[in-house]
Amino acid sequence: MRWTPSGDSSDVEDQRGSGGGFRFGGVHIGCGGAVILLVLSLLFHKNFFALLGTGDQTGSGPVATRPVQETPGESTERQFVTFVLNDTQKTWPRILSQQSDASYHHAKLVLFRDSINSGCGYAQAASGPFYCPEDEKVYIDLAFYDELKQRFGASGDFAQAYVIAHEIGHHVQKILGIEEKVHSAMEGDSRHAKQYSVRLELQADCFAGIWAHSTQQRNLLEAGDVEEGLNAAAAVGDDRLQRMAGKTVNPESFTHGSSAQRSSWFKRGFDAGKISDCDTFASGAVR
Repeated sequence: MRWTPSGDSSDVEDQRGSGGGFRFGGVHIGCGGAVILLVLSLLFHKNFFALLGTGDQTGSGPVATRPVQETPGESTERQFVTFVLNDTQKTWPRILSQQSDASYHHAKLVLFRDSINSGCGYAQAASGPFYCPEDEKVYIDLAFYDELKQRFGASGDFAQAYVIAHEIGHHVQKILGIEEKVHSAMEGDSRHAKQYSVRLELQADCFAGIWAHSTQQRNLLEAGDVEEGLNAAAAVGDDRLQRMAGKTVNPESFTHGSSAQRSSWFKRGFDAGKISDCDTFASGAVR
């Protein structure tokens, strides 16, 4: 992919220097300590968090950060992620204005290491990158890119770009009101919650493809980029992940879609470049 470092961005929050724990009344404790205090509070019906000077059991925000130490490779990845984030957020306002009545507003991207306390709760890097609709932030540990390349066999800068574009796709879903409707449907029909989840994820793949379509129009793609994106989408299919874990493939347990579905919907968005072609919720759209 043709890209140039664009410097820092106000949309990127670098929390890699935080301790990954919580702050209670000015006291920083680790995640394990917070869990212990919560268990004791429940067992003895007493607020043990008050011993730290506050009754806040969820924390009052991230701990103070230390200067970020990063390798040259991490520095390049940070610059690339920032470039992709900026590019997606310059692209979607134009797409939405042309193809919908919605107006785009920026998401934030949070860089972290190992674990993070997000607006959607505590998360570990092992869970992979994610978008939290509660605080409208994308969370990613850059170490995921090493895993994507070494464990999942999805190498190349456009494979990395796909990851960011997919998560911003979830942000677009929130802006369009899709995310709220789907989660309401999931709460009202828990029996089919996983099916709703699959359709939501496949649509985010398709939206990532729409952004990729725009990069082709702007001559940002290099030979092999599209294949890298398709390979990345297929690499994180539920069926492939289940096989890698030594499990029997069980479509009823899917939450993101199969490898074939994920790459197919990314390709659909890339070919069409239209939101209307990404309706994974239409009857018969997902098989």
